[in-house]
Amino acid sequence: MALTILCITFALLLLLGVPVAFSIGLSSLATILYEGLPLAVGFQQMISGMNPFSFLAIPFFIFAGEIMMYGGIADRIIALAKSLMGHVRGGLGMSNVVACTLFGGVSGSPVADVSAMGAVLIPQMKKEGYHADYAVNVTTHASLVGALMPTSHNLIIFALAASGKASISTLILAGVLPAILLTLCNLGAAYLVAVKRGYPAGEFPGWAIVAKSFGQALPGLFVVVIIIAGILSGAFTATESAAVAVLWALLLTVIAYRTLTMEQFIRSAAKAVKTTGVVLLLIGISSMFGYLIGLYGVAEMTGTALSNLSTTPWVIFLAVNVILFVLGTFLDMAATILICTPIFLPICQQFGMSTEQFGIVMLINCALGLNTPPVGTTQFIGCAIGGVSVGTVMRTIWPFYGALILALMLVTYVPGFSMWLPNLVLK
Repeated sequence: MALTILCITFALLLLLGVPVAFSIGLSSLATILYEGLPLAVGFQQMISGMNPFSFLAIPFFIFAGEIMMYGGIADRIIALAKSLMGHVRGGLGMSNVVACTLFGGVSGSPVADVSAMGAVLIPQMKKEGYHADYAVNVTTHASLVGALMPTSHNLIIFALAASGKASISTLILAGVLPAILLTLCNLGAAYLVAVKRGYPAGEFPGWAIVAKSFGQALPGLFVVVIIIAGILSGAFTATESAAVAVLWALLLTVIAYRTLTMEQFIRSAAKAVKTTGVVLLLIGISSMFGYLIGLYGVAEMTGTALSNLSTTPWVIFLAVNVILFVLGTFLDMAATILICTPIFLPICQQFGMSTEQFGIVMLINCALGLNTPPVGTTQFIGCAIGGVSVGTVMRTIWPFYGALILALMLVTYVPGFSMWLPNLVLK
C-alpha cells in the first residue's frame, strides 16, 4: 500500500503540473507519513544525498560552462565549424552540428549548448534561407552530445548514483566514442534533410582560414584535454579537475581573450548558483525517493517482472531503453539518473552489461528526453529562439530523432562503442 501511495501521488502531482522536484519530495513525505516514520528520516536522506565530497565537481563544472558561454568562446568555435563544414550541402546546418558538439565539450551541458549556439546560429540560418524547424532540430539534437562530454556534471551524478560501482575515469573515456557516433548521426541527418530541401552549399575558405580558426578556438577546446589527461594521469581527481576547468576558463576569458566583463562574470556566477541549487535539490530529494524505492524492493520487483517478460538479453535491454526513454520525457535528467540507476543497473549487469556501458546508455536516453515534450527543455529553448511552435518542429523531427535512436541502439548492443577506448587506455 505504501508503494502504491508513493507511485500514485508522484504521478498525480506530475499530471497536475507540479515541478518534478516537489512532486518527488511531496510523494516521498506522504509515504513516510503513511508509514508512521519520523519526518527526520526523510531530511536525513536528503542531507546524506547531497553530502558526498565528489558533488563539489557539479557547481565547478556548471560554473566553467557558464564562464565559457558568457566569455565569447562560442564565437570562436562557430568560426572554426563554419570554416570546416560551410562548403558542404546545407553547410550552415552541418557547421551547426560541429559547433554544438565542440561547445558541448566545453560546457558539458545540453541546455547551455543550445542557449549559446542557438542564440547565434538559429537566427543566422533563418536569415540565409533555412527553414526555422530545420534550424531548431539541428541545434537541439546536436546539443545533446554535451551530456556525454568529460565536462558533463551528469557523469558525476551517475557515478554516485551507481553507489561506487562506476569508475569516473572509465566513464569519461566511455563517453568519447558514443559522442562521436552521435555527432556523425546528426551530421548524416542534417545532410540528408538539406539535400531533400535543396539547401545550398557555401565555398571552402581555404586551409589558411581553417588553421587560423582552429588556433583561435583551440585554447577553449583544450579544457577537455586538461580534464582527461589530468584524471588519467592521476594529477588530480574528478572534483579537482572541475576546479581546474574554472581556473582555465577564467584565464582564457579574462586574461587571454579579455572578453569577460565584470557584469558577465556576475551573470555567469548567478546562473551557476541557480543551476547548482536546482540540481542539488533534485539530488537530495531523489535520495529520499531512492531510499523508499530500496526499502520496498522496487529493483527486485522490476527485475522479476522483466525476467518474466524474457530471459534474452537483447529483449531486456530494449525494454529498459523504452522505460528510460518514457521516464526521460517526464523527468529532469538528474532525477531520472538518480531514481532509475538503482533499479535498472543491477538488471542490466545481470544480463552482461557493464556499469559504464549502462551509464552511457542512461545518459543518451536522458538526453533524448531533453528534446521530447512535455519536459523537453532543449526543445522549448530552441523553439523560443527560432520563433516556431513545438508542434511545427515535432512534425519534422523524425530524421534527427531516428539518427539518435540508431546511435543509442548501437551503443546498447555493441559494447565496443563505449568500452573499447577505456579498455585500451586503462588496461
